[in-house]
Amino acid sequence: MYSFKPLSLGLLLLIVSSATFAHADVASLSGGFSSGFLHPISGLDHVVAMVAVGLWGVFLGRPAIWVLPVVFPLVMAFGGALGVAGIPIPYIETGIALSGLVLGLAVAFMIRPPLWIAATLVAAFAIFHGHAHGAELPRAANPLVYSLGFVISTGLLHLAGILFGELNRWSWGNIAVRFGGGVIALIGLAFLTHVL
Repeated sequence: MYSFKPLSLGLLLLIVSSATFAHADVASLSGGFSSGFLHPISGLDHVVAMVAVGLWGVFLGRPAIWVLPVVFPLVMAFGGALGVAGIPIPYIETGIALSGLVLGLAVAFMIRPPLWIAATLVAAFAIFHGHAHGAELPRAANPLVYSLGFVISTGLLHLAGILFGELNRWSWGNIAVRFGGGVIALIGLAFLTHVL
């Protein structure tokens, strides 16, 4: 019998997340680890993409269920280093919005590309998310501790997606997960229309 407590926690994170961009007010946060940890969960644009990575991993099965949630934070940390270094990447907000749209559609339509394609796509989106985190690193924060916070928080959001995706084992759960992918895609589309 499965416990729904972790799933409830993941859904609670989705509900209480702010509907604003995660990068709009990060300077108001102080500290290192707590700022980094709160950054990904303080904006719905980040939350939906992180959860979608976990959901898509479940649909793709092993080893994608673990590969995608490992690739994303690793590459995101690289993107964060680029942001901290001040190396510009164009269309950051567009890339973040597209991540929710594309990954949500992949879940909603159960798109099953080869693992290398899925991992490459996830890695490309991770660069945008990481750069946004790094570029907005609070000046008072320790970059390493801040980065540790946002990588752990991102991993927990991936885990929430995996736990929700496990509902896929039942026919009603499959519908719920695909519906969740559709909702994520719509949120991504809303952010995309906002940044264009």
